[in-house]
Amino acid sequence: MESNSSLLKSTILVVDDTPENLWFMSSLLKSRYHVKIATNGLKAIEIARAHPQPDLILLDIVMPEMDGYEVCLTLKGAAETNDIPIIFLTGRATAEDEAHGRMIGAIDYITKPIDSDRVLASINAHLTAIAMANACEKKHSQ
Repeated sequence: MESNSSLLKSTILVVDDTPENLWFMSSLLKSRYHVKIATNGLKAIEIARAHPQPDLILLDIVMPEMDGYEVCLTLKGAAETNDIPIIFLTGRATAEDEAHGRMIGAIDYITKPIDSDRVLASINAHLTAIAMANACEKKHSQ
């Protein structure tokens, strides 16, 4: 099983058009993970396609030009980015919004105001699951 220290090497891409939200998330995550930020959907897609790719994306939905749903659909529709897990962090709190987010490929949907413990638990759970799956795949391919 992957240790917590190896999860600390993980890269998280935080996507939000609000500087205060980016600052908050960066401050929360920077002691545990390598953090990249994008202030719009197009920049998020560019960063997600670049190597090394992020291990996980925290994505706001409400952004100008290209919203989080469009970003998610674009990333999930491309072979080089469809395996990057996406967690929506959003002010949209209806059941319909959450269902739509999960339907298009998000692994989690967290509403604002952000509960730091919930965000960290979700990130850790998903990165741990990915690490375990990768370890199993590696073991079976030997």
